[in-house]
Amino acid sequence: MLESFLRGMTGVSLPSALAMAALFPWNEVGSFVDVGCAQGGATATIALAHPHLRAIGFDLPQVGPVFEAYVAAKGLAGRVRFEPGDFFADPLPQADVVVMGHILHDWDLETKLALLAKAHQALPAGGRLIVYEALIDDERRSNAFGLLMSLNMLIETRGGFDFTGADCIGWMEQVGFREARVEHLVGPDSMVIGTK
Repeated sequence: MLESFLRGMTGVSLPSALAMAALFPWNEVGSFVDVGCAQGGATATIALAHPHLRAIGFDLPQVGPVFEAYVAAKGLAGRVRFEPGDFFADPLPQADVVVMGHILHDWDLETKLALLAKAHQALPAGGRLIVYEALIDDERRSNAFGLLMSLNMLIETRGGFDFTGADCIGWMEQVGFREARVEHLVGPDSMVIGTK
């Protein structure tokens, strides 16, 4: 069941990961950590597109064997490694870029801010955080998928909700990021890039 769920997360993340691999200036950095990496679909996609990058997949210990098998099948075992941990209890691994995909919408505002603060702590000066989600447009009028996903989170979780790019920028600034911007990825997904 776990492996099936993790494969599903790859299906959800892959189109955005391909767009992220093309749009973010990965040539400016040397490493990234994918927080809540699941099977490793986004981690592997970005690493394959940019052979100079070293990558860490960070997730609960039981995810490790599934991640490692996926990464090995992609020929990335030497450059991409798994680090077990709980992003509530443990510090995040340090890297030039922290990626959080489809994570923040699961949690209430207090938890969102705590996770953003952990990402800030894991980054060096000038490091960047990428949050990608089905961001609701700032006017809350056109991204129906994001709005419906927010309703879904409110039903399925205790306090989870989707949000606008402006919301995420404000939260990033609140925890110490000096600047942030939104860039569309594909379909309903966009990324917010914050710089420490």
